[in-house]
Amino acid sequence: MRPALFILPLLALTACATPREQCISSANRDVYVLRNLISEARGNLARGYALAESTDVRTLKKTCRAENENDEIFTYPCNETETFTTTRPVSIDLDAEQTKLEQLERRLIEAQANSDQMVAQCIAMHPE
Repeated sequence: MRPALFILPLLALTACATPREQCISSANRDVYVLRNLISEARGNLARGYALAESTDVRTLKKTCRAENENDEIFTYPCNETETFTTTRPVSIDLDAEQTKLEQLERRLIEAQANSDQMVAQCIAMHPE
């Protein structure tokens, strides 16, 4: 439920963006993703291990209350589902992680050049 509450305002803001802003955002998407991946790889190398998230679900036994047609309150056993995320360390191959980082950095240079061209096209197509 929480992710939906977080995504709805973002969707509303995106819907309010001008066509030019939407175009520029789309043009920069790969750059944003690559920067996040580079940041993650650098963090992994600095720590010496990666962080893996796992989502678990547990069911809690509870007592619920309700009211019947005669306005009488009664209790009954019910279950409540709870979702939680845990982060745990995971071993990595540091040499492979360094290689991955170097590849991502090379790819970022290419993506930035491509993004710059696409942004220029967005500005040309959607003058303010």
